Amino acid sequence: MELVGSKEWSGGRPLVLALVFGCCLASVLSFRPNQDAEFTFLLPAGRSECFFQTAVKNGTMEVEYQVIAGAGMDVDFTILSPEGILLIIESRRSDGVHVVEPTVEGDYQICFDNTFSRFSEKMVFFEIIVEGQGGDEVGDEVWPGLEENEGSLLEYKLEDIRESMDSLHKRLERSRQMQAVLRAFEARDRNLLEDNLWRVSFWSCASMLVMVCVALTQVYTVRKLFDDKRRVRT
Repeated sequence: MELVGSKEWSGGRPLVLALVFGCCLASVLSFRPNQDAEFTFLLPAGRSECFFQTAVKNGTMEVEYQVIAGAGMDVDFTILSPEGILLIIESRRSDGVHVVEPTVEGDYQICFDNTFSRFSEKMVFFEIIVEGQGGDEVGDEVWPGLEENEGSLLEYKLEDIRESMDSLHKRLERSRQMQAVLRAFEARDRNLLEDNLWRVSFWSCASMLVMVCVALTQVYTVRKLFDDKRRVRT
């Protein structure tokens, strides 16, 4: 009986190794670099900057932006289709989130405009999340080659493993995106606090200087009232 059991295990060992190898390969391919991107850039006064993102038809493209530094904390924001059609326009906003469903495949233009400001430059953070780019095609080619046989030694189905890995990948990707957004919020709040600290310190010093000047003026005036050098005849 022991001999028979060892023969059965030796016969199923290649299948187990193939399944493990397929899981590892699919997991590596599922975590390859995607087309999501995030940038932080400095937008000079009186200038506009545009970025291009490729999107496929029937997919989704989410764009989130925040002005994290600069006087006024606002910019003009636009998204144009590959055909030059204006899809989204916002004026003098500090942040925004927009989801675009591309109707044509091509390069979509994302622009930030600071031409209304003549002196103040702005620091802008934005993130692009693209879905429906056919990112699972390579992973799909790996799994069909590993067909599960009934009565094998594995307790879990390949489909269950794949769904778990896909769910984990999506949650990790979403966590990374949320952390990037939170970092942008933190940077904006820190810059705002530092700017307010400078203003409070400046006006506090100015107020103290005015108070000292007023006090010295009052002392000088009172002393002048009692400093009468004229002689009084009795």
